[in-house]
Amino acid sequence: MSFNEAKVVAYQRPNSKLIVEDWKVGWRVEKEYRVENLVRREEIGGLVRDFMDLDSNEGKEMRRRVKGFQEICQQAISKDGSSETNIKSFIREISIGEFLSLCGWNSVQEGIYSAKDPCLVSDMDAVTVKPTYSCHVVAIPYPGRGHVNPLMNFCNIIASKKPDTLITFVVTEEWLGFISSNSNSSPSNLQFGSIPNVIPSELVRNADPIGFIEAVLTKMETPFEELLDSFHQPLRPTLIVTDAFLFWAIGVGNRRNIPVASFFPMSSTVFSVFYHLDLLAQHGHFPVDLSEEMQNTDNLLAVCLLLYLGTEKGNEIVDYIPGVSPLRLLDLPSFIFSSNQYTLHRTLDLISWIPKARYLLLPSIYELESQVIKALKYKISIPVYTIGPAIPDLKLRDNSSSSSNNNELNILQWLDCQPESSVLYVSLGSHVAVSSAQIDEIAAGLCDSGVRFLWVVRDETSRLRQVCGDMGLVEPWCDQLKVLCHSSVGGFWTHCGWNSVKEGIFAGVPFLTFPIFADQLTHSKVIVEDWKIGWRMKKEVVAKTLVAREEIAGLVQKFMDLERTEVKEMRRRSRELQQVCEHAIAEGGTSEIDINAFIRDISQ
Repeated sequence: MSFNEAKVVAYQRPNSKLIVEDWKVGWRVEKEYRVENLVRREEIGGLVRDFMDLDSNEGKEMRRRVKGFQEICQQAISKDGSSETNIKSFIREISIGEFLSLCGWNSVQEGIYSAKDPCLVSDMDAVTVKPTYSCHVVAIPYPGRGHVNPLMNFCNIIASKKPDTLITFVVTEEWLGFISSNSNSSPSNLQFGSIPNVIPSELVRNADPIGFIEAVLTKMETPFEELLDSFHQPLRPTLIVTDAFLFWAIGVGNRRNIPVASFFPMSSTVFSVFYHLDLLAQHGHFPVDLSEEMQNTDNLLAVCLLLYLGTEKGNEIVDYIPGVSPLRLLDLPSFIFSSNQYTLHRTLDLISWIPKARYLLLPSIYELESQVIKALKYKISIPVYTIGPAIPDLKLRDNSSSSSNNNELNILQWLDCQPESSVLYVSLGSHVAVSSAQIDEIAAGLCDSGVRFLWVVRDETSRLRQVCGDMGLVEPWCDQLKVLCHSSVGGFWTHCGWNSVKEGIFAGVPFLTFPIFADQLTHSKVIVEDWKIGWRMKKEVVAKTLVAREEIAGLVQKFMDLERTEVKEMRRRSRELQQVCEHAIAEGGTSEIDINAFIRDISQ
């Protein structure tokens, strides 16, 4: 690219002199520096015609020199070129920091580099200033969808509320591939960091759950510390936010004198049960002495069932955990009944590390678990913040018909064609597999019910589509919150993972609970007995593990009957809790207040 130049102000005049007289790759539009600085149209027209005449000798010579400068530019920025060498030297000198260029000749450099078409240079380049940050938060979730998503949502909230805070969200390289395609909407001050894939792949983790847990607890710490070491001033971390199940990160922060916030990704009720294992032990409810037969059982829920099958012990009431409403032993998280001593010890480790953190973050809504949270704040020595619901987008109900991909568009278009509150949304989680026999019973029961349904199931999608026919829509994935907020969805059949529970409450839909293991058992009890916004699909967990199609069809029909008195009351309660959720996240709401207080704390 050669230059026909109209100088404007200040340092652009020396740049013009370099282009025309020293490098000989351009002409001046102004022949002289006139007082009025006006170049007439006739002069411009004649100069442009001559400048663009490719057959003139001086034009050919000027373009030959431009090509020569292009080669010089390319060599300078290539490996071991002068610019590349100096940039590396500069980086070594300052390590990492902010670089601000106040030079006004970017257009000159770009013109030399492209060497395609001549241009008229007539105005000043804009100067872009990189942001500076007052603090740097490094967040690391436990590698699982139920853990990654809520912590990511919380980080997005913090990044949006505090633009002068840089947040680095750390995941494995595999997980970076999973989430990077969905990160376009994240604030500019939220970036991703990755550590090597030192743990089993997400795609095979269920083959050896205990081995996966052990790898997470023993192999991620070192690469995480190496990543922390790579941050230099002024970007050294000022806070670590870790999933509570990665309790080793609290030790990392303490050794480095970096405050740590522990993020517990389940309900406050479940946290309180874990935190009060000593009370369970005092009452003879923990630990449980398992038989040899049970110790050879891998499935955690099966252990729980074997333990109490044919006995009354599972129905014993636990009514001594501060703030937690009375519940049966069978409603406690199944971690407590695990036959694997490794799992039990890791649960105890989690609790023992909590007081060593600087803050505790609970992604719940204060009003939903107020008695539990009050009791925890009284007993725990560190600040406790309720920052829920920490779900993806709090404005989804305003644009629930918008779509970002064809699969999602097909789902939303199908929902648009259904009557209001007529569709049962069915999703039983992304990890813990339901048996094939139970899947078949669910499919048959849904079809026999005559109720419209949208069933998201990752495996056997094609087969189940054939089984279900036109009775409902079967898909491998959907944007769950967007679906729940659709006006045609009138109920949620769920495994009771905490994220799903929060999204259902936000959408104001009632639940059919189908807990599989762990915290899901406790959440099911809270939904049905405490909040009274759902029914159990399994009437008695200890009676049998398989729910038959006839039971499913009958219960689904009743659950989706909008004219039934008990259904009307359940839906009224669901709308009440939806309003509670809205008030909590609104300005002056409990969650908003706690989030702002947390931001003030970490900014001091």
